[in-house]
Amino acid sequence: MDDDRLDKLFRALSDPVRRRMVDLMHERPRMTGELVKAFPDLTRYAVMRHLNQLDEAGLVTVRREGRKRWNQLNAVPLREMYERWVSRYEGAWSSSVLDLRRLAEGEDGG
Repeated sequence: MDDDRLDKLFRALSDPVRRRMVDLMHERPRMTGELVKAFPDLTRYAVMRHLNQLDEAGLVTVRREGRKRWNQLNAVPLREMYERWVSRYEGAWSSSVLDLRRLAEGEDGG
C-alpha cells in the first residue's frame, strides 16, 4: 500500500462519523438515505461528504439501482492496513496485555 493511499485511509478513519458508517456498512450494504437517517444531526450533504471521503480511501463501493445508491464496505484497504501496520507489530504477548488491561479496567472482555 503506497503512502498516498495509506494517508487517505488513515484520514478517512480519523473521524468518528466515518468509523460509524464503516460499522454500519460492515453489517450490510446501506442506501444513502439509510445512512442519512442514522445521523440525524447531519445534513444529507454532510453525509455525502463523509461517504465521498470513504470512497476516496477505497473503503466504499457504490452500486446504483435506478435512483437508489447502495454503499457497500470494501474491506480490502482495512486488510492492507492491518498487514502493513498491525500484524508486523503484534506479538504473542499482545493478547495477554489486552486481557490484563480489560481485567484491570473491570471489563469482562465479551
